[in-house]
Parts: sequence; structure tokens; C-alpha cells
Amino acid sequence: MTKVKVKRHLAKTISYRVIGTLTTMLMAYILTKEIPIAIAFGVVEICVKMLLYFLHERFWYKFIKYGVTENGSKSNSK
Repeated sequence: MTKVKVKRHLAKTISYRVIGTLTTMLMAYILTKEIPIAIAFGVVEICVKMLLYFLHERFWYKFIKYGVTENGSKSNSK
């Protein structure tokens, strides 16, 4: 089975959240026309969702074997 380091999960988490947070801040600004409110939404959102994504990713890596194969062999999962 392929070993994946935790730092890969961290890098994916950060890059994904930066994109998501910028989107959230843009939507908050469009709705409120207030930059401080948009930034506040972004700060809260990035902290909460980055933690949730990381925990979700680690849970799947550790406990869910769906779609994982060993050394090129076929998995029983579809």
C-alpha cells in the first residue's frame, strides 16, 4: 500500500481552503458591501473549515479503504 505523509494532507488542506476562503470573502463583500465584514467571515471560515477538512481527510485515510488498491492490484471496492 502506498504511504502518504501527513504533510501532503496539510498542503492539500491549505491550498483548498485558500481558494474557498477567497470565494467566501468575495460573496460576503458582494452581499454586504463591507470589507471588514467580508474579512471577518473569511477569518472564521478558514480556521473552522481547514480543521474540519484535515480531520475528514485523515479519517478517510486511516479508516476508509474505498478505492484504495495495493501495489496495482484490483480493489474489491468499486
